[in-house]
Amino acid sequence: MTPPPATGRRLPWEAIPAALRADVEKHLGGGVVEAATQPGGFSPGVAARLRLADGRRAFVKAVGPAPNPDSPAIHRAEAAIAAALPDDAPTPAFLGSFDRDGWVVLLFEDIDGTPPAQPWVPDELARTLDAVADLARTLTPAPLPAPPAEERFADEFQGWRHLLAAHRRGDDDLAGLELWAARHLPTLAAAEPGWPAAVSGTTLAHADLRADNLLLTPDRVVVVDWPWACRAAPWFDLMLFLPSVRMQGGPPCEDLFAAHPVARRADADAVTTALVAWSGFLIGNGRRPPPPGLPTLRDFQTAQGTAALEWLRTRTNWL
Repeated sequence: MTPPPATGRRLPWEAIPAALRADVEKHLGGGVVEAATQPGGFSPGVAARLRLADGRRAFVKAVGPAPNPDSPAIHRAEAAIAAALPDDAPTPAFLGSFDRDGWVVLLFEDIDGTPPAQPWVPDELARTLDAVADLARTLTPAPLPAPPAEERFADEFQGWRHLLAAHRRGDDDLAGLELWAARHLPTLAAAEPGWPAAVSGTTLAHADLRADNLLLTPDRVVVVDWPWACRAAPWFDLMLFLPSVRMQGGPPCEDLFAAHPVARRADADAVTTALVAWSGFLIGNGRRPPPPGLPTLRDFQTAQGTAALEWLRTRTNWL
């Protein structure tokens, strides 16, 4: 089965208000003569590679107050993180941001790279997994005062508890929920609150690693889109990443996790508890209506959640 795409409703460069487009050109020191919209990713706004009159290039991201009212705050968070990332992090150079009339515009170095092929191919997956290890090594301890994962995801990682409460109220009949998850729903909900202690750590985690947030060049793997960065255990990013790999044609999650350098010192029970919370987030959100401007997000989360549950079953051996 073809996995759902990671796409929002992209807007063209011309959708940015004229005054902000002029600010972009002033900041970049040249007029924009070409803007190529990039389809990947869930932001319901502008994401375009710019070519200037003198041949230089840049990348612009921008959102306004519509169609998704939450997106400007997410872009503001990304701007704050991007401005503080160290120069040796495998990220595009941050060139500046603008915030006016509800619009948030971010400017970055344009990376001449491509997302990993889908389904995953072995050499690109190996390169990416090496990059995940390098990322944990480079960003431990966290080089900026990002919030801990417990704070960043306190409201989000309650999926099993919310689903159990809705079922007991009669608001959710669990239709479509995998039978294994339905059978163990009370146990999953009871285990979920242990996730903050399980993922506690000093590594700066990207916390949203997926193929559409990666660019491969001939000599490096570049990680983009950092609004959810937080402090966590060094294996947190890998744990969040692997269900998307499995969903997009990769090997079983447990095989990749067990062989990875960042997992060697990971406490097995902590990883399982964190995976309970992550799978609950994915499955719970997948049962909700799509947010404005993000028509494929829920299907994408559900597919990730299915892969996360497959992994969780191998780690728990619950019947």
